[in-house]
Amino acid sequence: MIFSSFYKALGQLNDPRFRRVMMFGIVLTIALLVAVYAAFLALIAWLVGDASTLPLIGEVRWLNDLLGWSSLLLMILLSVFLMVPVASAITSMFLEEVAQAVEDRHYPALPPAKPVPFWDAVRDTVNFLGVLVGANVLALFAYAFLPFAAIFIFWALNGYLLGREYFQLAAMRRIGRVEAKKLRRRHRLRIWAAGTLMAMPLSLPLVNLVIPILGAATFTHLFHAITRQD
Repeated sequence: MIFSSFYKALGQLNDPRFRRVMMFGIVLTIALLVAVYAAFLALIAWLVGDASTLPLIGEVRWLNDLLGWSSLLLMILLSVFLMVPVASAITSMFLEEVAQAVEDRHYPALPPAKPVPFWDAVRDTVNFLGVLVGANVLALFAYAFLPFAAIFIFWALNGYLLGREYFQLAAMRRIGRVEAKKLRRRHRLRIWAAGTLMAMPLSLPLVNLVIPILGAATFTHLFHAITRQD
């Protein structure tokens, strides 16, 4: 069931609506990361100022520049780990369009879905973004202590989070938020496995930018397959 859903989603990647949502997600993600970095630089400038006084050294004027360049290296490092989780969270705002494209092609006999209200989608996206980024930042400590298991921790963690969110988004368009949660809990291991399948390519540069769209389409197929089975 999982692989069938995945292959159907893979076959629709050339859909113009898929490409539009992917570009929105990438542009907004880059804008958010740049804005966070700019805010961090402004905070450094406010705290340090043009000159600082260090013990035994006295007044120095290079500390601001040192912290600025160090923060750039830190942001580049963090973006390697956070780019895709952040893109996944932001793209989730637009996954209604992906799910509708899937249903238009593969399930044309379905009645119109109940759209998720815009502000509910924004709230869900902010919550998901917070959980996703927070969990991946905490996971950096696990990677440091268990480097040999880092890739498996990354797959398992993001597989669980992506599966949980994307299945919920696909299901609540059709059966509402409450019933979607019940269905997700009944099939949580299958959903986690499907999410892990989505998380594995997150380790591959460029390929990982397609995963939010591919994941949304896969879980739309998976939702319909599960409801037929139930």
